[in-house]
Amino acid sequence: MARKLSTLVVFGAILFALLQQVSMAQQTHVVGDSLAWTVPNGGAASYSTWAAGKSFAVGDILVFNFRTGSHSVAEVSKGAFDSCNTSSPISISTNGPTNITLSSVGSHYYLCTFPSHCTLGQKLAIDVSGSTSPAPQPAPATPPTATPVTAPAPSVSVAPATAPAPTSVAQTYIVGDNLGWSVPTSGPNSYQRWANGKSFKVGDTLVFNFVNGTHNVAMVSKASYDSCNTTSPINTISNGPARVRLTNSGEHYYMCTFPGHCSLGQKLAINVTGTDVTAPTPSTASTPSSPTVPSSDSPVNSPPAPSASAPSLVLATLPLTFLSFALVRLLN
Repeated sequence: MARKLSTLVVFGAILFALLQQVSMAQQTHVVGDSLAWTVPNGGAASYSTWAAGKSFAVGDILVFNFRTGSHSVAEVSKGAFDSCNTSSPISISTNGPTNITLSSVGSHYYLCTFPSHCTLGQKLAIDVSGSTSPAPQPAPATPPTATPVTAPAPSVSVAPATAPAPTSVAQTYIVGDNLGWSVPTSGPNSYQRWANGKSFKVGDTLVFNFVNGTHNVAMVSKASYDSCNTTSPINTISNGPARVRLTNSGEHYYMCTFPGHCSLGQKLAINVTGTDVTAPTPSTASTPSSPTVPSSDSPVNSPPAPSASAPSLVLATLPLTFLSFALVRLLN
């Protein structure tokens, strides 16, 4: 009887682990969350900002919430996405809400085919990986064993262990948040106000959300930043969204080199500290005054999507069926 009881405990632990894996096999993403699928007030940066902090995997579902007759959702090629060409979509749905199951890894592009909706920002680009990260599985329970009685060891004084130093935590900042990386309508100090209260550290990442062909992001010297001189940038990234990892401490200056954009306020100055801390105390970011030129930060390329396919819900449930039959046989 005790052996059967311990076997039941082991089977229960395995079944629990498999149920956790099934629950992690698929996620549902409501595109834009409360914004839904519409022409956004913030332009194309609205949907790229929404997607920036999410992980998409094969088997996940995108939900495009819109009213039938007001919008559509079409999957298109990258070329059609960049140019807002609606003539040859890969697939299209005109009934809202639309659910799309992600069935392949790589880049996926979606837009609304209604006139001018895409050019006004109703478009979404995402990268899909091969699988979600499975939940950690608990170790199988083992039947209790008798503990042998031993003579007590002599008392030994042990010095208390020193607590390890907190590990560094890199953070990702979406520059301008919902504003994205654009010519600000709220004045030339918009991005400096955004930086106030933030503490930037070596290892952190800046994400500049913009549509290709409309903006870029260049790292420049302080003199170029102050005068909006776009002739000699330290480096320039033309493809959005651009991810820039902060690789050194000191003063950093960024701007858009498109004509007139910098002078209208599309520029950002930050100060980067060299020590990462787990819980940084917010400090006011001020425009640096020293004319030093930091070394170039590193643009971050998105890692290639893994080739492994995501666990299927059907395949994930097969072991449950097998274990159920085995458990019935054991109890009989």
